[in-house]
Amino acid sequence: MALADVCGFKLNEDFGNDYSFGTLPTVNDALRASLNFTVPAGVNLQSDVYSAFNDDSNNVKIHFEHGTTTLAFKYQNGVIVAVDSRATMGPSIESQNVKKVIEINPYLLGTMAGGAADCMFWERVLARQCRIYELRNKERISVAAASKLLANIVYDYKGMGLSMGTMIIGWDKKGPGLYYVDSDGDRLSNYVFSAGSGSVYAYGVIDSGYKWDLSDQEAYELGKRGIYHATHRDAYSGGIVSLYHMKQTGWEKISMTDVTDLHYQYAAEKEKARK
Repeated sequence: MALADVCGFKLNEDFGNDYSFGTLPTVNDALRASLNFTVPAGVNLQSDVYSAFNDDSNNVKIHFEHGTTTLAFKYQNGVIVAVDSRATMGPSIESQNVKKVIEINPYLLGTMAGGAADCMFWERVLARQCRIYELRNKERISVAAASKLLANIVYDYKGMGLSMGTMIIGWDKKGPGLYYVDSDGDRLSNYVFSAGSGSVYAYGVIDSGYKWDLSDQEAYELGKRGIYHATHRDAYSGGIVSLYHMKQTGWEKISMTDVTDLHYQYAAEKEKARK
């Protein structure tokens, strides 16, 4: 009960030792509970969790700082996905080796920005739902449907403290797909997206060099430069630049490059060009 007290959960006073529904649980009760989080009987999840995350007078320190840089853009040969690998908690760098691209299936990728645990958990839930869809319908789920499914799932927990800014990237019958989904249930489609604390810097690089008819090598270079410049300016981004290419045949992991190596590479190129 200590955790419930810390989080501000309050049990109903008239709750005794009997099952909360007044009867023994049935198979249907168990199946229904398996689709949702299990909470202590008598807890009003909606009101208690909402007040815990939104009441400024609450002493529970659950508002944490975080940052990252992820980007994705469509071009003539598919979709490029590039991410950094730094995990932070406020001013503290907790890890330089976080895998921020989640491989949902061979034709779907998801990115992480916000709370790492939230993104990883819900995109794994999405992966399970996509697999169930494939088994039931004998075909892969579309990128639009997968992103809508994730948006609908997280919308049920709006205002409860989730922190997500994820992109869903894939290839289906309609070609390449790129969607942005956040923890409020918002869902957007566009040719270019960047999420995280370093996204403003990444957008600047992408906007200056993006065009639809990029070659593969030009697209790879643009993706790496976007992440590198974000890590150079944003303290919450850094580590390794991971680069993926979503093709008609599925995703392909192109490279993993340390931003330190990119820094010296670009510095040498700049010096050479100046001479």
